[in-house]
Amino acid sequence: MAEHNSPVPNPRRLTGPEVGDFDPADPGLDGLSIWDRCRDGITIAVGSSESHKLLGTRDAFETYLERILKRDIPIEVLPHGEVEQSDRLPMSDEEAIWAARHECLELEDRLGPTCHFFVGNEGGLHGLDVEGQTRYFVRSWTVMRCEGGEGWGGSSSVQLPVNAVRDLDGSQRSLVLPGRRRSEGIVSALTGGLSDRRSAVRSATLNALATIFFASR
Repeated sequence: MAEHNSPVPNPRRLTGPEVGDFDPADPGLDGLSIWDRCRDGITIAVGSSESHKLLGTRDAFETYLERILKRDIPIEVLPHGEVEQSDRLPMSDEEAIWAARHECLELEDRLGPTCHFFVGNEGGLHGLDVEGQTRYFVRSWTVMRCEGGEGWGGSSSVQLPVNAVRDLDGSQRSLVLPGRRRSEGIVSALTGGLSDRRSAVRSATLNALATIFFASR
């Protein structure tokens, strides 16, 4: 069991270009034209060197191309672990999205037109207060940018067992989590292997793709 002792952070404001910078419905940025220009190959920069993020991103694009676009386009996924945020587990949805978006924007700034897609992904916890009790869940978030726009996508949530979260002094939580981030992962441990970090990244990235290109279908 991995134990994480850290204060619940203050929410950090999401900064950078506005989400509405792009309009995928604009005829000049029609989503399908992006795929037409990428028909010889898609280059995707991912803000990590972790295999589950790279493979989950590839899985998502392969699924979208096969099931939605009915296209067979070569995919190249480029790891960029140098932009990855702190190894500390994000303790809220906002913190996870902030980290993923920071990675995504950093990739876009560094690589510019050399890549078609820029992807940041972070897994983390989020809490829900219901009837006076806070329950904690784990899930992944993907932030993606491309010529067609910016999209955010989340995976499904898995609840942490209540006895895995211990109150310390009201402002701090001691988290005793099954699994380790660098081994099989929390999601795999909680679900007995029915789901894992790679499938969570795949789901979150598919949802981000769907958001960006919905208007162009």
